[in-house]
Amino acid sequence: MSKETGFTTMAGAKAKTEAPEVGVGMLGYSFMGKAHSNAYKTIPYMMYPPTAIPKLVGISGRTESAVAEAAKRYGYQNYYTDWRKMLENDQVQLFDNGGPNNLHAVPCIAAAEAGKHVFCEKPLGISAEETKKMLDAVVKAGVKNMVAYNYRFLPAIRQARNLIESGALGRIYHYRAVYLQEWVMPHYNTPFMWRLDKNVSGTGSIGDLGAHIIDLGRFLVGEMKSVSSVIRTFTEERPTPDGSKKIKIELDDAFVSTVEFENGAIGTIEATRFAGGRKNYEVIEINGEKGSIQFNLERMNELNVFWVGEEPKETQGFHNVLVSEAYHPWWENWWPHGHMIGWEHTFIHELNHLLDCIVNDKDVAPYGATFEDGHKAAVICDAILESAASRRHVDIMY
Repeated sequence: MSKETGFTTMAGAKAKTEAPEVGVGMLGYSFMGKAHSNAYKTIPYMMYPPTAIPKLVGISGRTESAVAEAAKRYGYQNYYTDWRKMLENDQVQLFDNGGPNNLHAVPCIAAAEAGKHVFCEKPLGISAEETKKMLDAVVKAGVKNMVAYNYRFLPAIRQARNLIESGALGRIYHYRAVYLQEWVMPHYNTPFMWRLDKNVSGTGSIGDLGAHIIDLGRFLVGEMKSVSSVIRTFTEERPTPDGSKKIKIELDDAFVSTVEFENGAIGTIEATRFAGGRKNYEVIEINGEKGSIQFNLERMNELNVFWVGEEPKETQGFHNVLVSEAYHPWWENWWPHGHMIGWEHTFIHELNHLLDCIVNDKDVAPYGATFEDGHKAAVICDAILESAASRRHVDIMY
């Protein structure tokens, strides 16, 4: 077996009888609501035979006409303008929260207290103080819980984890990660919206983009020990959508941090929404004793790998591996090698994992991100803000 193959983790154990139904209640119907709904509808016939059949019981949102249209479009049996009413429906077993960040805590806590399993978009909450309350609620209720750090469920990322776990890279020296986008740069004339509102999103690039590479750092390398950070807000006012007035921006457009890991590795993490030309450029590189791995989300089915001393010096260097073979993670469910899958497939893999954990009473961790993982990411996000404000290193204290 080549080092690029490593060991694989395919879809979870299959139900030995007819797959049970799991009733889903969704909060939110736009970007993430669409992505999650697509996954629920795809799972039964592509992750086959399925561990569970998602039953789309209800979807909720503030605007009745829009949420009614979403229910019709995605195939939900009921729609609600009050998520509390949806939680009263006994058929809802899994609460899926795809709402804005400030609508994560209260509904998820209420769902856990009602005995529902909980799936929540990232970041888990707008602060570590808030996410700790969410973590306490799901632990007390004893329900399955997962945060939508969907990049853990990319075949190439899982393959990287498999290689690291197998010892193929040896001791890890460096974790280097950037997440770059451009959509709020001045030439786009992006108006004030919830992702630019501190009261709704909590942070800017830190929670929106940085949380992903923080989670991947913990997932692939290990726990973070300390951070030292700089943040910037480049555009300090944004017009309202109707252009009638301008609103002061109180969150970050970009940040850069150095990171220490508990295992001795060091790293850098950077995120910005002001990187001209970068659409969804999440790139990580891990350097180890025996080799290095590089991943680019915009080329999500590939890994660049280098193995120390295994080739003549004249030809040494990174080589590209197409992660699409049947023995690679999840590929037994998809197409012949070289026939690519996309970003939306991460949610299919992720939600199938959660359904497997629900119906077969398995642990969501370590491959899925639990509310504990979501809380730890929030602690690190808060430490980045503290470090930037104090202009000093900040130790990570959970």
